[in-house]
Amino acid sequence: MSVSVESVTPASAPTAGVPVRLEGLRRRFGTTTALDGLDLDIAPGELVALLGPSGCGKTTALRIIAGFETADSGVLTMDGQDVTRIPAHRRDIGMVFQSYSLFPNMTAAQNVGYGLRVRKAPAAERDARAAELLDLVGLPGRGGHYPHQLSGGQQQRVALARALAARPRVLLLDEPLSALDAKVRLTLREEIRRIQLELGITTVFVTHDQEEALSMADRVAVMQNGRLEQCAAPAELYERPATPFVAEFVGTMNRLPGTLRAGGTVELFGRRLPVHGTVPDACAEDSEVDVLVRPEGLAVAAGTVAGAEGALATVRVATFLGATTRLHLTTGSGLQIKADLPSWEAGDLTAGTSCTLTPHDNPVLVAERAG
Repeated sequence: MSVSVESVTPASAPTAGVPVRLEGLRRRFGTTTALDGLDLDIAPGELVALLGPSGCGKTTALRIIAGFETADSGVLTMDGQDVTRIPAHRRDIGMVFQSYSLFPNMTAAQNVGYGLRVRKAPAAERDARAAELLDLVGLPGRGGHYPHQLSGGQQQRVALARALAARPRVLLLDEPLSALDAKVRLTLREEIRRIQLELGITTVFVTHDQEEALSMADRVAVMQNGRLEQCAAPAELYERPATPFVAEFVGTMNRLPGTLRAGGTVELFGRRLPVHGTVPDACAEDSEVDVLVRPEGLAVAAGTVAGAEGALATVRVATFLGATTRLHLTTGSGLQIKADLPSWEAGDLTAGTSCTLTPHDNPVLVAERAG
């Protein structure tokens, strides 16, 4: 729902994205620290997803951008203007909530045009803008329907159209797809991304769904304990995580026992691999560490492969996932490992098959040995 109080612009005017900057934002609730010096720069027209576990501070950050919460300290700017202490109704923000928050006694068109009515826009302009936006979100001809006559996905489209009606400078999305079923979520996230790109509006999207974040966002900001762990493009976040937390939180990760060696390498299953990122201070050369390896970073061959490299394992379960098959393996020492192979390579690796597990020569992260 838009909370702009700016004058209404003509229906044909484009939406222009503006930069948003969060600098040193801190927020406490009693003894709980929700944000602990959060810094984040969002470029004009960029879609940034805030991702992290429950209680990491992502929703608090969104509410501070919206003006629904006030930071204890720090600065929030939009288009270079300090809006830290400016109330919500003067920030020119559009917001879509998880619960839709449509007025049940208003039609879809009336819901979309409500913010314009509050701003005393002429009826003809409100009607034209509502029809334009309902068409944009894929609901042409549905303006006369009431919320109870629309599906959940259609109601959320109306909520999105309403948030865009007054052409806000920034669009905020607070887990808008979590109440929808899987097929509708997939369709609607593609539509939201299409609309966001078409309008070029700066967008901040809070979600707990990694797939949503990675598929929709220009960059994903991973948070933990009120701090930013890493903000990067989805591919970089997945392939080159900056910290062990990001590596294990985003996607699936194996923690495997290895030995730190000289020259920025680690030994895993008899093979030397380059280390990506910073080695923890507590990890000395030749010390035992945990090596973080994605399932697709492991090669699996049926039988025993000659040579010193590799670990012997047994396939417990082979799960067909379409183009990929995930193998759940157990080594002789009881180590549980996941490996992903192209399905055409995994045909002989059925449950009970003995195999050899070898890491690919990709840079890996290392962490202190757990437990």
